Amino acid sequence: MKSDAGKIAGKVPGKVVAITGGARGIGLAIATALHASGAKVAIGDIDEAAVQHSGERLGLTVSRGLDVTDRASFTEFLDTVENELGPLDVLINNAGVIAVGSAVDEADAITQRLLDVNIFGVILGTKLAAQRMLPRRSGHVINIASLGGILPTEGIATYCATKHAVLGYTDTVRMENRGRGVHFSAIMPTLTNTEMVAGIGHAKGFRNAEPEEIARAVLGVISKPQPRVIVPRAIGATVSVQRLLPQGVAEALGRVLGTGRVFTSDVKPDQRAAYARRTGTS
Repeated sequence: MKSDAGKIAGKVPGKVVAITGGARGIGLAIATALHASGAKVAIGDIDEAAVQHSGERLGLTVSRGLDVTDRASFTEFLDTVENELGPLDVLINNAGVIAVGSAVDEADAITQRLLDVNIFGVILGTKLAAQRMLPRRSGHVINIASLGGILPTEGIATYCATKHAVLGYTDTVRMENRGRGVHFSAIMPTLTNTEMVAGIGHAKGFRNAEPEEIARAVLGVISKPQPRVIVPRAIGATVSVQRLLPQGVAEALGRVLGTGRVFTSDVKPDQRAAYARRTGTS
């Protein structure tokens, strides 16, 4: 009998998959897992040198610079994917950035950067992919959201707001297009061990996810489409209970567990400097 992993991998071979933010972290882990499972994978990233290096290492046909906030850049990326690999089966909107600090003191330019990449980039990618998929009545758009979209966390207010928007947008587009052959899913990871969380703290009773766990969730949702997937799944029950609690009680529980310190007093700014400079969030 095939293992669950084998069953999932068996539904992936030959699918044309495009991944934004694919040069490193979660995006690269997804690309690696899909490529190993036989998908035709293309990666795009704002860091052109890094995405080309990652693409060469994986042996991908398409790995190129991509600005998800620019319609011409995104369109050209998807055109290249379809010209080189065939009709797009799956788009994974993974590109995203985070800024850490006081919401009221956050510079307007940083706020705008998060809104542009995390919300507009996802909306733009979803529209451009769906416009190709819907006439064929086949395809899947997977948006990488976050548990921060349903569990507000001090120190990352704008990031939480953008991920809340991703969930609302993905759910609404899915409902608008029900029965038209195209799936829309949101993946909701907990904190994941990538450069994005460099120098932050840690809450009691929670462990960070690994990028490979997110990749396995993506393979799973391609095989069996679902509206929302929490990663790791084990945290889903905890999240459900917390969301059922009165808000004051839930927030008090968070303080006991130390979630409020993770992105505030426990942050080590020197360890975050390189990420902030690279992503334009400093």
